[in-house]
Amino acid sequence: MKIEEKGIVAVVRKIDVEIVDDVVDALVEGGIQILEITVDSENSYDTMHRLKKRYQDQVLVGAGTVLDTETAKRAIDANADFIFSPIFNQELIQLTNKYGRISIPGVFTPTEIVQAYSYGADILKVFPATNLGPKYFKDLQGPMGHIPLMPTGGVNLDNMADFIKSGAVAVGIGGALFEKENLDNRNFTKISELAKSYHNKFLEAKS
Repeated sequence: MKIEEKGIVAVVRKIDVEIVDDVVDALVEGGIQILEITVDSENSYDTMHRLKKRYQDQVLVGAGTVLDTETAKRAIDANADFIFSPIFNQELIQLTNKYGRISIPGVFTPTEIVQAYSYGADILKVFPATNLGPKYFKDLQGPMGHIPLMPTGGVNLDNMADFIKSGAVAVGIGGALFEKENLDNRNFTKISELAKSYHNKFLEAKS
C-alpha cells in the first residue's frame, strides 16, 4: 500500500486510551487506511504495535511528532510503518531508510524540500500548510513536480481538494477528523461518517 494511493493520513493525537481502538475502527470503516499515532499520546508505542498486529497489511500505522532518532527507533521497534516528523533531520531520515520504513520529514521552504528529498525522504510533510495555502503547492509543481508533497496542519474538508488539485499527493488531517463532541459522546458512527466524507472527497479530487 502506498500513501499516495490512499491519500489521507489521520493524525491520531492524545485520544483517550479507552476509546482509541474504537476511534481507529471508525476511521478504517470510513475508508481511512493510514494512521499516524503521535508519540506524545499515552501508551503510543503499545497502540502502534497493537493496531499493526490487528490490521496487518490492511492499514499503515506510523509514528508522528518524532523529533529524534531515539524516538524513531523505538517506534520502529513497535512496528511503525512510517516516521512522521514536524522537522527535517538528516539522521532521522537515514535511520528510517536503514530500517526500510517510510520517511516523512517536515519542511517549509523550497531549499528544505530539495535537501530532505536528496537525503532519502519518501514524502515531504509541508507544515504548517495553511500558512502557505494550496497556491504554494501549485507554484512548486514547476521546479519540484517530481517531489511528493503532503500538506499537514489546518487541512480540512473545505480546502483539502484544493491542495490535491494543486499537486499534493496526500494530506495529513488531525483535529478536523476528531470533533470534541463526537469523542465526548463516544459517537463512533459520526466519526466513521466524517472519515468517509474525507475519503470520498479525496477520490473526487484525484479523478
